[in-house]
Amino acid sequence: MNQLIAPSLLAADFGHVADEVAMVNGSNADWLHLDVMDGVFVPNISFGFPVLEAVSKLSTKPLDVHLMIVQPERYVRQVQALGTYMMTVHYEACTHLHRTLFEIHEAGMKAGVALNPSTPVSMLKDVIEDIDMVLVMTVNPGFGGQKFIEHSLDKVREARELIASSGSQALVEVDGGVTLTTAPRLIEAGVNVLVTGSTVFRASNPSQMISTLKEL
Repeated sequence: MNQLIAPSLLAADFGHVADEVAMVNGSNADWLHLDVMDGVFVPNISFGFPVLEAVSKLSTKPLDVHLMIVQPERYVRQVQALGTYMMTVHYEACTHLHRTLFEIHEAGMKAGVALNPSTPVSMLKDVIEDIDMVLVMTVNPGFGGQKFIEHSLDKVREARELIASSGSQALVEVDGGVTLTTAPRLIEAGVNVLVTGSTVFRASNPSQMISTLKEL
C-alpha cells in the first residue's frame, strides 16, 4: 500500500484558507489533517469548531481530526458533526481511554490514539485492538516547524510490532518534522500516513510536493 499523505492545515495561510483547502482538494492528498489545540494540553491555541465547520464544508478530502486538548471525549459529537473520518485523541489526555475509543466508534468514526514523544508505545498494549490508527508524534505537540526527533523511528517500529503481534489492523501515522529527508526513513520504518505541514504549504508548488511525497 502506498503511504497516505495528510497535509496539516495548521501550516496553511489562514488569510487564504479557502484557496489552501481548494489546493488540497485538487491534489493527490488522501486526507486533510486538522490540529485542534486548546492552550492547556499544549502551549498553543490553533482553531475551534467555527473554523472547523467552515473548513469541513470546503474540503472534499476525508477529515483527519487530531485533538491536542484536555478531555477530548467531551467533543465526540461535535467532531462527528463535521463529517470526520478519523478522530485522534491523546493517550495522555484521556483518563478513560477505552471508553473514549468506544464512544468514537459508536459515533461512526475511526479512532486514533496519539503518543507524545515521552510516552512509550507499550502503553497501548491493552487497547491496540480497539485502535484504528496510532499517531506517533515526531515532535513535541504544540507548534509547527519543529525539528524531527530521531527516536521516533524506533517508536514507529515498535508500533508496527505491537500491531502485528496483536492482530490489529491499525495504521501508523506520524506528525511533525516530515520532510523529503525524513519521509523515506519513516516509510521504511513502517509508517502508513504522513502528516506534513510546512513541507507542503511552504513549497513553491504545494500540489507537486504532495505528489512527490506520495511517490516516495
